[in-house]
Amino acid sequence: MSYRVAQWSTGNVGRLALRGIIEHPDLELAGVLVHSPDKAGRDAGELAGVAPTGVSATTDPDEIFGLGAHCVSYTATGDLRPDEAVADMARILEVGTNVVSTSVVPLVYPPSAPSRYTTPLETACKAGGVSCWTSGIDPGFANDLVPFAFLGSCGRVDSVRVMEILDYSTYLQADVLFDIMGFGGSLDELPLILQPGVTALAWGGTVSVLAAGLGVELEDIRESHERMPAARDYETPLGTIAAGRTAGMRFEVQGIVGGEPRVVLEHVTRINPEVAPEWPQLSGQGGYRVDIEGDPALHCQFHFQGEDGDHNTGGLTATAMRCLNAIPAVCDADPGVLSVLDLPLVTGRGLMR
Repeated sequence: MSYRVAQWSTGNVGRLALRGIIEHPDLELAGVLVHSPDKAGRDAGELAGVAPTGVSATTDPDEIFGLGAHCVSYTATGDLRPDEAVADMARILEVGTNVVSTSVVPLVYPPSAPSRYTTPLETACKAGGVSCWTSGIDPGFANDLVPFAFLGSCGRVDSVRVMEILDYSTYLQADVLFDIMGFGGSLDELPLILQPGVTALAWGGTVSVLAAGLGVELEDIRESHERMPAARDYETPLGTIAAGRTAGMRFEVQGIVGGEPRVVLEHVTRINPEVAPEWPQLSGQGGYRVDIEGDPALHCQFHFQGEDGDHNTGGLTATAMRCLNAIPAVCDADPGVLSVLDLPLVTGRGLMR
């Protein structure tokens, strides 16, 4: 069966998702929504960097609602506008169209997400008889699906730690890099991402879904962080990180079991590989690591590389494709707001060609 899919937004992830839909053997592009007037009317293939498709971009959401598509791939930025993103997705669901999304990351595990996100989406899913699923890479498969594959091979689990260890110098989204994460900012000022409760909101769902998969109750979710100044000026495609300004950030979201942090998500983020050499590192430009202590102890690290050779491009592509490859399973699921625990294994069937 071929699934008719519309793409909502063509930013960092959306442009790659659009290409993914066009080239996917089981998906058919039904439409594309853009927010920039200069993209309106342009062929989707042009926006994705591939051959023309005959599908023109629109800035009118009503055109997307009226397509009767099986699914919408919703990748509009949700970090600073989560309620607006939820409202968009609810309108899509109400008209009977499924949604896969990367935007409102607490929704990776709906039972732990704020009710102001889940309640309107559950209501819309029920009204439309469809499903909504949020994933990506992180939060997403790098710290839920991959750890679960290893956890299922243990006889005893004492603790699990999932880590992102990355060089963000080629992450070309200025609002995320500077406004949210605070790179280049003063160490005397706390950026948005490190305000109390923010990392727990964004990644608490990851810790909670791992705990749910393990069948344990979390007593608490705690946060910790530290930052590192630039030892010298660092040049990035988006500008200069001046000496003495924020160039490294490390944080943990800790799930407490038995009074101890036993289910932990950690990020180690640098703007240059030479920052904070004493912090955990991976080879190359970095990647992801899973550390499970138990019987047996299991340790895994993996990396991404896009067709252009960049790790951030590879990660963004994987973010998009995790959602697109799950569309058949989401469309076949019972109506509701889903997590990774609700879906069958998505194997990439049909993609070797």
